Amino acid sequence: MTLLSLVVVSELAAVSFLWFTPPRTSYMLQDGEPITYQFVSLKHISRYAIAATIAHEDQQLGTRVGAFPVDDFQKRVEAYIKGETDPSGSTIPQQLVKNIFLWPDQNGLRKGLEAVLATEFALTLPPERLVELYLNYAQFGPNLYGVCAASWYYFKTPPWSMTQFQAAALMGVVPFPSIAKRAPEGGIYIDRAVNPKSWDALNGAANVWVPKQIEGMGGWKAAVETIGITDLASDYQAERDANPDDPNSCSTWPISVVQRYDREHISR
Repeated sequence: MTLLSLVVVSELAAVSFLWFTPPRTSYMLQDGEPITYQFVSLKHISRYAIAATIAHEDQQLGTRVGAFPVDDFQKRVEAYIKGETDPSGSTIPQQLVKNIFLWPDQNGLRKGLEAVLATEFALTLPPERLVELYLNYAQFGPNLYGVCAASWYYFKTPPWSMTQFQAAALMGVVPFPSIAKRAPEGGIYIDRAVNPKSWDALNGAANVWVPKQIEGMGGWKAAVETIGITDLASDYQAERDANPDDPNSCSTWPISVVQRYDREHISR
């Protein structure tokens, strides 16, 4: 009965995320304030950013049933038991539920909870919603969450006007968000001396891996079509012009980014 109750509660939680977007996640709360974050609707996110996310993080999101291939999950379990390196990365549903509900430690309990929650989310939410939540909750720097805040903080631009290079560069930050910084002239900076692997990940994602991954999927339009997106962020320009202060479009500077600029003495 206890197990059944937990399953029912977790499924109700998954269903609630069809329309509910909490302003804070477990990772944010563990980071502590001040958090730099603002929600943005998927329709106001550059399709380059969505394509880069799918191509780099989870190419099977729109075609797979469930949160992950069973064979991949079995290999990850075996590697964990043997103390070996994880042979494959987490899918978008896995990363999403980890960010919302769990904690960073790589232990068996967390991985088990992650697998259960990710499966429920993948079977309950459409892939467009999974990507929307992922891009709003992914960490892109110390205390910096979501593509809305990240696009303004690093590039001084709203998420709907991000370039292909900017979108690819953001994917390079995902594995090492705690040491990413804003370059003095704008853009993302990771000190090679601090962590050579993270520096290589950033530059590799921006200049090599993400462009090749998108090309391998048939281009950015084909990539976003795998999750049912056929429109463009530019299709909603009239809506943004009519409601420039709508926070869901992230068309103006988020207050949390402005406050962070002030703390870091960055000029807008």
